Amino acid sequence: MLLYCNTITPRLQYVVDFFSKELFDAPILITSDSNVFQHNDGPRLNYSSEVFPGAVFTIHPVGLLWEKGITPQSIHCFNVQGHRAFFPTTGDFPFDILAASFYLLSRYEEYLPHEKDEYGRYAHTNSLAFREGFLDQPLVNYWLLHLKQTLTQRFPGLLFRKKNFKCILSYDIDIAWSYLHKGFVRTAGGFARSVLKGQWSQVKDRWAVLRGKKRDPYDCFEWLDALHLYCRSRPYYFFLVAQKQVGYDKNTPTHIKPFRELIEYYANTYKTGIHPSWQSGDDTDLLLEEKEWLEVVAGTEIIRSRQHYIRFTLPDTYHRLMKAGIEKDYSMGYGSINGFRASVCSSFAWYDLEKEVTTPLLIYPFCFMDANSLYEQRDSPQQAYAELILYHEQVQKVNGMMISIWHNSILGTDANFAGWREMFELFMRETVYWDAYSD
Repeated sequence: MLLYCNTITPRLQYVVDFFSKELFDAPILITSDSNVFQHNDGPRLNYSSEVFPGAVFTIHPVGLLWEKGITPQSIHCFNVQGHRAFFPTTGDFPFDILAASFYLLSRYEEYLPHEKDEYGRYAHTNSLAFREGFLDQPLVNYWLLHLKQTLTQRFPGLLFRKKNFKCILSYDIDIAWSYLHKGFVRTAGGFARSVLKGQWSQVKDRWAVLRGKKRDPYDCFEWLDALHLYCRSRPYYFFLVAQKQVGYDKNTPTHIKPFRELIEYYANTYKTGIHPSWQSGDDTDLLLEEKEWLEVVAGTEIIRSRQHYIRFTLPDTYHRLMKAGIEKDYSMGYGSINGFRASVCSSFAWYDLEKEVTTPLLIYPFCFMDANSLYEQRDSPQQAYAELILYHEQVQKVNGMMISIWHNSILGTDANFAGWREMFELFMRETVYWDAYSD
């Protein structure tokens, strides 16, 4: 496929590279030479206002990919084949799919003035996807499917890349154990709080766990291992390893030997990443300390991350991650609602809008997190399961990548999370199990 445009810009190159990865085995070539374009015998895509003879597929650009800087965009949505779209234009496609995809993938709106949520994050209510009702859809992937169908009609012999659906389970280990390995002060404090609140069942459970008579309610690690083995699943584990346990960072102290052994085991078994602490969110040096500690314990280089509480701000957080040597980030989603934050279920390179450059940092978006369903959406396990299956079906339809986030605390045996463990097991046995046979 050869694409013609008047001027090749970093923004255009970025989105063309993404389309190439998603649609074709060979890259889409770009030229600004009209003679080269006219005399090419292969499939041709004209991304300009010029007119060319012969079999040419034309999309008239709206101009975003030639702009510099970050300015508010005038966006009015409409429906195309049952899905929302914007940046309407003329030609052989009803909207500028390249510019619209760039707007969503670059998270353009997050660079504009906006309100923060209670945790200082970009509030999902600001987003175009939420306002226009497509937050629950991998819209960019649907657009690409439509483009593929339209190109096939114009160029029947055009060959496309065969993509396979992937279901990736991931776990954030914020608190490895509920009662164990807390140290004397935190354990005594836990007993005291339970007594003062009259929570005698918790007092009894804590005592039984500490005496080795009962498994810790957050310790579901062996149970998860058995499910992964049964379903032939290769999950990802992200560990919170804050050196000081304060505020939102309540992980097991890093000097505890069983915690280090847990990390070492999973680093040798599955792909492991860092869950940067709240404290390191604005401190690159602290992030480096946490990462280096994790690498020593894991015995391997750590190149993956997901922000604790999904706390990240563009572009600052991604700059810090790259400076720390992170190559792949799994934070692209909301910590306040489930859905597709970047409107896509494919990995993509991060485009730094302030510097106008494609970076080597790869973004892996998630669409479902158990904590969102439980704490933010106030869903029952049954409601969460229905939403989970909806996302699974949508991502499977476009042969995308479905990444879900789970917490050992919610999947354990704590009575406060009754029903969630059973919901997860149902998902594993009735859905994830069969995914292994669908490749």
